[in-house]
Amino acid sequence: MTGFSFVHAADLHLDSPLLGLAGKSADFAARVEAASREAFDNLIALAIDEGCRFVLLAGDIFDGDLRNFQTGLYFMAGMRRLDEAGISVFMVLGNHDSANRFADKLSLSGNVHVFPKTKAATHRLEDVGVAIHGRSFPRPDVSEDLAREYPAATQALFNIGVLHTACAGSEGHHARYAPCTPEQLTNHGYDYWALGHVHAHAVLGEHPHIVYPGNLQGRHPRETGPKGAVLVKVNDGKVTSLEHRALDVVRWASITVDVSGTSEHRELLDVIRGHIAQSAEQADGRPIALRLTVIGTTPLHSRLILERTVFREDVETLLATLSDDVWLEKLRLDTEHPAALGMVDPTVAGRLDQEVVRLSQDGAIAQVLEARLADIRTKLPAGAHADAFIEQMRAEIPERAAALARSLVSEAGHAPD
Repeated sequence: MTGFSFVHAADLHLDSPLLGLAGKSADFAARVEAASREAFDNLIALAIDEGCRFVLLAGDIFDGDLRNFQTGLYFMAGMRRLDEAGISVFMVLGNHDSANRFADKLSLSGNVHVFPKTKAATHRLEDVGVAIHGRSFPRPDVSEDLAREYPAATQALFNIGVLHTACAGSEGHHARYAPCTPEQLTNHGYDYWALGHVHAHAVLGEHPHIVYPGNLQGRHPRETGPKGAVLVKVNDGKVTSLEHRALDVVRWASITVDVSGTSEHRELLDVIRGHIAQSAEQADGRPIALRLTVIGTTPLHSRLILERTVFREDVETLLATLSDDVWLEKLRLDTEHPAALGMVDPTVAGRLDQEVVRLSQDGAIAQVLEARLADIRTKLPAGAHADAFIEQMRAEIPERAAALARSLVSEAGHAPD
């Protein structure tokens, strides 16, 4: 059995649609959409540059119904590049691929082996002593345990299972398709399990290796941090090196900054700057889509709420001084006024807060408020984004009212303490 290397990738989601992003920034949406193809190109280059014997694709190469057949042609071109380099490809179709009308119609180069949907099958590479087992999803909503039907390990060969699954303990936000357990995979007798479906890189076991490479390119704010594939080296029938390689082109980041104790606006921005600078440094020069949440107790709370648009502009100006490639995807304000921590606040500001709370609990006022929100809702497009916008308005109204009251009192010459 000779030494060899391979790349394990999954969840490419080529040309995945970015719902809601284009409405916020068409330019950045276009860059992220192109990023899935660029990350795919990086995957092909990695396999070629490292002299890999083969590439494993553990499902969800496409993203549901193929909206643009050019996506399929782009994938085929990448497979041909691997073929020209003498690299084989073994892939299973995942839940998204099974919903794809064109996945079965692609004319793939001879180096690509797609595992069947009907039952698990095995491919052998005698030159390196490897047996690769896998099965594609027969339909999008597979609820049965596919791994249980995988063939027994082939004696005297390095056995790999390619499986699209929600393995117990790693499901996260992902549907529980083709469920199995790490213990079950461990006891199956294979040397390496190449998993797909979960978008976070994870090593569930090392004897044998049970690995999720994560997806190739982050697509939304929940998919933060480095994304890419796993480069595996094998010698004498054992994994000697397993390295996650970042191949993503655009990096998503979600940062929570505690501004407690800051009393000057410039001081608050300096605290935020430090956290963002650290995140930008960790992105290794990649563009960043940033979701920023500001928390903590500060006397600046009312000003931030009342001048939310100005504050966002201040943050965007700050970003421009750090990098040309950091985009503020969303800004959330969850700060508190210091008075909120006390039982009773005798200051003018405190009494205003208490009165706003009392009024917000008044049934008649609440009824008028809900009627106004309902009227606003009729003017918004249908969908979850509009519902979320209304919920945010409902939650922010008491604080916005309190902030406005404090501002009016201050302008009248009765600066709240």
